[in-house]
Amino acid sequence: MKEFLIQIGELSYFIKRFFTELPKRPFEFNELLKQCFLIGNRSLPLVVVTAFIIGMVFTLQSRPTLEEFGAVSWMSSMVSISIVREIGPIIIALICAGRVSSGISAELGSMKVSEQIAAMEVSGTNPFRYLVVTRVVAATFMIPVLVIIGDAVAIYASYLVEHFKGNVSLQLYFNEVFEALKFSDIVPAVIKTFFFGFTIGLIGCYKGFTCKKGTAGVGIAANTSVVFTSMLLFVIDFVAVFIADIIYQT
Repeated sequence: MKEFLIQIGELSYFIKRFFTELPKRPFEFNELLKQCFLIGNRSLPLVVVTAFIIGMVFTLQSRPTLEEFGAVSWMSSMVSISIVREIGPIIIALICAGRVSSGISAELGSMKVSEQIAAMEVSGTNPFRYLVVTRVVAATFMIPVLVIIGDAVAIYASYLVEHFKGNVSLQLYFNEVFEALKFSDIVPAVIKTFFFGFTIGLIGCYKGFTCKKGTAGVGIAANTSVVFTSMLLFVIDFVAVFIADIIYQT
């Protein structure tokens, strides 16, 4: 319990320092663009493949049940709403937590134990602004982009299953998809992905920037960053769904 409370206190200070350094100049635009490319481009193949499989498996598993009730025509509506609202954002965020958060923590942890961060401080460079702020901001903006792409790929994969199983045309399928989806489904789902991205980048940077115990600590930081990030993603998702439900009811 004592170690947990210490971690919470250190993380709170880390978050405070991030928002303190965020508006300060000079802005590291080149490093920010580089991190956006690394996070987005290198995660895209994994996201696309995973989303494609999710769309196909979800449709294949749901189709027999809907056939029993004679409700196969509701397949496109059910799949699109489920993927956009919940399945797409949380699963893609978990995938990025495993790839992005662990990668950031391992990279910064290696720089920490090899004293590269200390060398940056001696040379007059602000390592926190250069290493942490850029990566957190990049993750905050790139995770929503990856989620949107993943949702589109998953829905298209669902269409392919319906096309070969039920001979459904592309126009008919996506007409039903867009009729089923509303702004109340899309907007909250997109908004919470920004918090997902912020959490993924922040925890990865925090674990890497505070890495200890030499080279062994790098592996520990990478491992704990994934566990901690995954736990926080579920908490954020629950809070987001709870708040959205209250807003809809009022």
